[in-house]
Amino acid sequence: MGKLAKLYAAALNGLDAIAVEVEANAALGVKTIIVGLPDNAVKESLERITAALQNTAGMPKGLKFTVNMAPADIRKEGTAYDLPVAVAILAAGGKLECSDLDRYMLVGELGLDGSLRPVHGALSIAIKARAMGLKGLIVPKENIREAAVVNNLNVYGADNLSEVIDFLSGKPVLQPTVTDTRGEFFSQQLSYENDFADVKGQESVKRALEVAAAGGHNIILIGSPGCGKSMMAKRIPSILPPLTLSESLETTRIHSVAGKLDKDSSLIARRPFRSPHHTVSDVEKNTFMVRNKLAA
Repeated sequence: MGKLAKLYAAALNGLDAIAVEVEANAALGVKTIIVGLPDNAVKESLERITAALQNTAGMPKGLKFTVNMAPADIRKEGTAYDLPVAVAILAAGGKLECSDLDRYMLVGELGLDGSLRPVHGALSIAIKARAMGLKGLIVPKENIREAAVVNNLNVYGADNLSEVIDFLSGKPVLQPTVTDTRGEFFSQQLSYENDFADVKGQESVKRALEVAAAGGHNIILIGSPGCGKSMMAKRIPSILPPLTLSESLETTRIHSVAGKLDKDSSLIARRPFRSPHHTVSDVEKNTFMVRNKLAA
């Protein structure tokens, strides 16, 4: 007789997250398959998940599992499905009892020892989980600061699969993380690693940059290597108007989805500077321009 378990994961579509319903059905047999338009990284996850389960809670014996990811017409990419698939298999196999499992969203890549590794887009995923009214979101510990930026949502950071299993079984091993979003935003807003005030000389260039920044104009810098073009350009954000909290959240989402957010960061409170090399391809140039347009 089969047993069905269901919980939620998320897929990224640009800057937004789409809820993915992860279902696992157990029946007599030995083979485990994943359906729902998975890519190669998701298909390969079965090997990681099997090893992680064997090294932690133990893989259910004598059962075959069919794991479905709905909606099935959206391609599932990346390694963020490792954790939800592993938990769904345990629940379907009878090794995890959780009456409200379908009220949680889980994301995370698994190591062979059951450790959790960070994923991209945790902020967008947290926003989606809150919009769905879920009971909680479980992410790798390294993603906790960016995910906890979202208020009115219980966000839990775990180091490994064992902690997640214990928490879902009812043990208070994980506590929701609370972030003072506005406090962190305003505390970082006016501190710059590269400050325009540090520039000595270059009066005509500084005047041109100030006029361009004040009027929102484009700037082209031409000169021999080492004359200060990049040095001056890096300091332009320090004379631009500060980001609003809404702009900060949008900028953070871009960096989070692109995997460019520092692991100790929760919000990007200062306007970013991007410096593509002159040898980048046309596709990379277009991507760079879109990111900077969205972040400006």
